[in-house]
Amino acid sequence: MLGKEELIISRETIAWSDIPAQIQLFEEALIQTRREIIELQKKISTDMGQQEAQIFDAHLLVLEDRMLIEEVISRLKKEQLNVAYIFSEVLKKYISVFLKIEDEYLKERIADISDVGKRILRNLLGKKRKGLDDLEGRAIIVAHDISPSDTAAMHSKNVAAFVTDIGGKTSHTAIMAKSLEIPAVVGLEGVTSRVNPGDVLIVDGSTGIVIVDPDKETLNNYQKKLEKLKGITDKFLSVKDLATVTTDGRIVLINANIEFPDEVPSVKLHGGHGIGLYRTEFFYMNRQDSPTEEEHYQAYKYVAEEMSPHSVVVRTLDIGGDKFLSQFKIPHEMQPFLGWRAIRFCLARPDIFKLQLRAILRASVHGNLKLMYPMISGVEELRQANQLLEEAKKELKRSGQKFNDKIEVGVMVEVPSAAMTADILAKEADFFSIGTNDLIQYSLAVDRSNEKVAYLYDPAHPAVLRLVKNIIDAAHQAKIKVAMCGEMAGEPSLALILLGLGLDEFSLPPQVIPELKYIIRAIGFKAAQEIALQALKLSTGKEVDEFSQKKLAEILK
Repeated sequence: MLGKEELIISRETIAWSDIPAQIQLFEEALIQTRREIIELQKKISTDMGQQEAQIFDAHLLVLEDRMLIEEVISRLKKEQLNVAYIFSEVLKKYISVFLKIEDEYLKERIADISDVGKRILRNLLGKKRKGLDDLEGRAIIVAHDISPSDTAAMHSKNVAAFVTDIGGKTSHTAIMAKSLEIPAVVGLEGVTSRVNPGDVLIVDGSTGIVIVDPDKETLNNYQKKLEKLKGITDKFLSVKDLATVTTDGRIVLINANIEFPDEVPSVKLHGGHGIGLYRTEFFYMNRQDSPTEEEHYQAYKYVAEEMSPHSVVVRTLDIGGDKFLSQFKIPHEMQPFLGWRAIRFCLARPDIFKLQLRAILRASVHGNLKLMYPMISGVEELRQANQLLEEAKKELKRSGQKFNDKIEVGVMVEVPSAAMTADILAKEADFFSIGTNDLIQYSLAVDRSNEKVAYLYDPAHPAVLRLVKNIIDAAHQAKIKVAMCGEMAGEPSLALILLGLGLDEFSLPPQVIPELKYIIRAIGFKAAQEIALQALKLSTGKEVDEFSQKKLAEILK
């Protein structure tokens, strides 16, 4: 059991003459905390990768919060109480404000504020936290909560799994657990009161089930389930380096979605043919300024060289919706998913857009680089974007810089209007990539971030399948390739239907690649076409899902 940390802070009156020393103590605690977090970031970056390390950028931002710092110093002077007590009171106020916010994602940032706040308090009090460093032997951690710092420390500890009273699936702790591939169940209210040190636990991270002191039969059943899962995983991994070809000879490309250059080794490790979606907006996040053209260029150059001769599709900046970048001062909107975002923002800010386009063009000579525009709603936007691309080319020519003048330019089809006019867009695009995350929510009128209507978000809905078919048919009629890079592409149960509809490329998280390769290599294209034809005749998403699950089970048995 990892105990809930209790810091006892006394309330002490201080003399006016002691205030400078208390301010200095506070500043030294902030400096020490910053040093600890940066050291932790370096370790996590080396051990796990840059993406996981960037989680601690949120902690560093708390240390730079001028309002918090100034409130502590102001109250210190006004109330003449010790700085540890003043800071703890200000921290409580901040946490109480976040607790009142309805947005679940923002609520879960309380863990970040609490984690860095406790670090500061420990440094103010001169105390050291006892935690995972004292762990002996392989164990399951049961705690009220586990901070991102403690989760990061699990990378080098004997942690088999962990369970917490509080937390959610979008908390940084849960995100890091997934990256570390540690089974975790968070938000299991009251678990610390029901588990005692020495208890035997089964933690099923896939279902969210925790079994305390299981009987022999249950233990044996889960042991068999674990062995079966390992056997299935090994079976998938056995084909990861093979070509993805159906039993009757149709070749399909299985690419990866990435957000950071550091993910390239994972793509190679899992047998990705290339990168079908390189999301570039994350390049702008967790920083106060905007990346320079040179920074863009170096990042794209690295990925292009590392993946060469395989293709890398770079999606131009897609901000707005659920991705907000403070440095661009985008105004708050009532309907951000339908507002000033993605290509709309880029066309309105050619200075930002052309900087990125120039960097992509410059990097294109270092490998098989392609570019793709997000959220195109019609051919007019495609033409406007291409006009800016031509301007970027002319600017590079004037400065004597080399680039691939014939770089392929694709359209991300994720707006219903683009799906319905795919035949028009296909005449002016070099390739399509279907972005199902937005296409589904726009087509079914479902805000995918709203838990009250999340049950309506259905990739297997007949309307979605018909839209996908229309896009693929239009692309093939124009003799261009069509990929899919949304979450739907990584759904094994829908892989047979998508294959049968004629999808040329799948792009998905690297970890899913071996499984999808195995599935496609186990069936003929003609058989998949028949499955797709039957699925299109079904009336509901539930019917499609049950049908596809049955067919998949037949393939994998």
